[in-house]
Amino acid sequence: MTISRRSLLKGAGLTGGASLLLGPSRVASAFTAPAAPDAYGVLVDLSVCEGCHACEEACNEQNGLPKPEAPFDAEAPLGVKRRPGGSTFTVVSTYPDPAHRGEVVNVKTQCMHCLEPTCASACPVGAFTRTPEGAVVYDETICMGCRYCVAACPFGVPHYEFESAFSPRVQKCVLCLSRIREDGLVPACVDACPAEATTFGKRADLIKLARRKLLDPDEGYVDHIYGEREAGGTSWLYISKVPFEALGFPMNLEMQPYINLTKGAVKAVPLVLVLGPAFLMGMNALAKRIEEGEPAPVPVAAHHDAKNGGSGHGR
Repeated sequence: MTISRRSLLKGAGLTGGASLLLGPSRVASAFTAPAAPDAYGVLVDLSVCEGCHACEEACNEQNGLPKPEAPFDAEAPLGVKRRPGGSTFTVVSTYPDPAHRGEVVNVKTQCMHCLEPTCASACPVGAFTRTPEGAVVYDETICMGCRYCVAACPFGVPHYEFESAFSPRVQKCVLCLSRIREDGLVPACVDACPAEATTFGKRADLIKLARRKLLDPDEGYVDHIYGEREAGGTSWLYISKVPFEALGFPMNLEMQPYINLTKGAVKAVPLVLVLGPAFLMGMNALAKRIEEGEPAPVPVAAHHDAKNGGSGHGR
């Protein structure tokens, strides 16, 4: 098979360009430190949520999002998993209760704010970071629009909006970081919940609260805190009296950070980027000599054997 000089040069250019784009510092920045012990979180008790959608309206107002076509208090389609989008950072889905005919369970969905976010590890320019408070935030000013974050998220949350052709950006919940950090307030959706289905606080304290509820035999909770270990752990936690698999929750997730599965390969990237261009340029030089009719260089050992009659022993 003949490899043209153009193909070799293209490969060298792409590899060299990638090294300039990523570089060891950018690759390293993809990894995020585990959550601080006092990071915040939210515990959602699905048995309490009334499906009023007040959280959606509060989120919309807090973030200055466009008003939806349907009113916030419109009844959600039964059994359909709704996903956050460019104009809705949180949504409530309604599912039938398999154990109680005619009853429903409402599920609030938003960014899970992973302890070691896969979106951050997948982003080649470090547009995603996790703050000490526990929020996973996004910097649209350095985003290159690759959408690797959208493909990487195990919960399918980041949404890439195209309302502006010249400045498309990723849209998602940021845990109302400004309210927490600057004003000392809870997230808007938590503050707006009339049923108190959501509890804001230190993640470690929320896990203790959830376990106390699960230990009460009279309550009938499923023995599982969703988000405690899924994808390595998340800042949003859920407890429920209905199995999570019946409520649209992804149940095939790793119980460790996804970055652990690829950390070795990504750490090797800087070495590949350094050696790759040199190898390809060497191949290009060899191809150039062949195309111009110059003989290929003869290995030293073979040249020595030919000089001595081909015996290979020198005597």
